[in-house]
Amino acid sequence: MAISESPWQAVARELVPTLSRHAQRHDREGTFVTESYDALRRANVVSALVPTALGGGGASLRDVCGVLRELAGGCASTALALSMHQHLVAAAVWNHRHGKPAEKLLRRVAAEQIVLVSTGATDWVHSVGTMTKVDGGYRVDAQKAFASGSPVAALMITSAQYDDPELGPRVLHFALPLSAPGVVPLDDWDTLGMRATGSQTLKLEGVFVPDEAITLSRPRGEWHPVWSVVTTVAPPIYMAPYVGLAADACRLALTQAARKREDPHTTLAVGRMQNALAAAELAWNAMIENAAELDFEPDLARANRTLVYKTLCANAAKEAVAHAITAAGGTAFFRSLPLERHFRDVQAAHFHPLPEDRQLQFSGRLALGCDPITGAPRA
Repeated sequence: MAISESPWQAVARELVPTLSRHAQRHDREGTFVTESYDALRRANVVSALVPTALGGGGASLRDVCGVLRELAGGCASTALALSMHQHLVAAAVWNHRHGKPAEKLLRRVAAEQIVLVSTGATDWVHSVGTMTKVDGGYRVDAQKAFASGSPVAALMITSAQYDDPELGPRVLHFALPLSAPGVVPLDDWDTLGMRATGSQTLKLEGVFVPDEAITLSRPRGEWHPVWSVVTTVAPPIYMAPYVGLAADACRLALTQAARKREDPHTTLAVGRMQNALAAAELAWNAMIENAAELDFEPDLARANRTLVYKTLCANAAKEAVAHAITAAGGTAFFRSLPLERHFRDVQAAHFHPLPEDRQLQFSGRLALGCDPITGAPRA
């Protein structure tokens, strides 16, 4: 099921050859896709989702999802790294529309084409790292993994644990310039797939965060409305690259399979491949619809639906690429054909929040009237 055409998809199609030209080299070297980001900035894709009134491109959520799907056909690493930025922009747009502070950040993204880094995947509701109160702010010590896009990013949107003497265990959220003293890139991103996303660990060594930089204080280890927003808007964005690379894998496999179309095993593999791709796209489109173009109130049931759709989409995308390998035959084993890279890259779909077992537990607890985090019966 293809999403409707938009001018932003035309922009994405024009960028694909540039991304594709460098994709294989960056994958082999494990280096960041710098040329891709230069092209994305020139095309104003970095600020596409920012409202036009704030200087951005005014793209819809569906537009941006479609762009990421298209870009993945040229370079899945570029599309995935960009999706990590875009889902933070989407959350900021939701905040802006709902009267929460976000205008300054969105205007800066539009004016400067700055890239944002997310650390939410490893933080989740408990967060990672510690904060110690000091004069005028906090000292932060942490290691933040999976900081995609960090080689060219300006700001990290993150959080850490703080033991408040009055309120008890808390998580404090804040934006942190990557140029701040004590932010140390560990250059440790050496992986099976998505090797060019720059998703290294960022070590925070005694980094100072001023009081005024704190945007949210919430109870540690408990579900909070902020997660109902993030969990609704982020998955359709960061799953778009996986749908795109699955679609490209199927396209490549059809070209190879056409040479042996009389073989019944080949036709079966192609049929299975097509079904799996359709399932991935159905689940992905359901996530986009569930996000209601960022016009919704925070709701646990809505967030849970997205998590269910994410698991279905991830599993189907991986299945589609696996069947594409079978349909293509032995040629798929050669690195000269991007199928091999697509097969490695799609494996990363599992690890985005929530991995399947954690999603099943979350959704199962909720269906049984329990808190999805603690498992305790809900009042």
